[in-house]
Amino acid sequence: MKTERTYEVSSRIFTIPNLLSFIRLALVPVFLVLVLEGHDFWALVTLVFSSLTDFLDGLLARSLNQVTRLGQLLDPAADRLFIFVALIGLAVREVVPWWLVAVVVGRDVLLLILGIVLANFGYGPLPVHHLGKIATFCLLYALPIFMVGQAFEQAIPISAPIAWAFAIWGAFLYWWAGVIYIIETARVIRIPNTNK
Repeated sequence: MKTERTYEVSSRIFTIPNLLSFIRLALVPVFLVLVLEGHDFWALVTLVFSSLTDFLDGLLARSLNQVTRLGQLLDPAADRLFIFVALIGLAVREVVPWWLVAVVVGRDVLLLILGIVLANFGYGPLPVHHLGKIATFCLLYALPIFMVGQAFEQAIPISAPIAWAFAIWGAFLYWWAGVIYIIETARVIRIPNTNK
């Protein structure tokens, strides 16, 4: 039976994966400005580059044994921020509807509330569920595909249905994972915390 490899989590700050996460965070406002000003090709390039750094930071963290506590916070934070900013920019441009923004942001607000509840009971955040990872993956794929249609108008008949497929599945799975987090939070806070 194959066992999942475990990685030692360090408190280091200056690592290659963390540097990539910082670069991704720095690209968030750059991407937003490019989208809002209609520089769609360069916005697409920025988004694709950001997606590559997202893939590379996880790969390098494991292969170089540079998994850090900071990286575990930065990576999902950068993903969520990019999703949020991209959706806002695309909604302002009327590429995606505001209800999609509300669905995605609403789930993150729910997680924030659950995090506060857990902290009040003396617990840290819940581990990321695989459905949440798949949902994030879907949304991170939907956004550049939407941008392909903006950068290359002739691609819209192909790119739009694919982007919407990823976006709708991503939003659905995002909330499915959210329901699992609610159930898990309720279960955890009913268990006496012996660490207090």
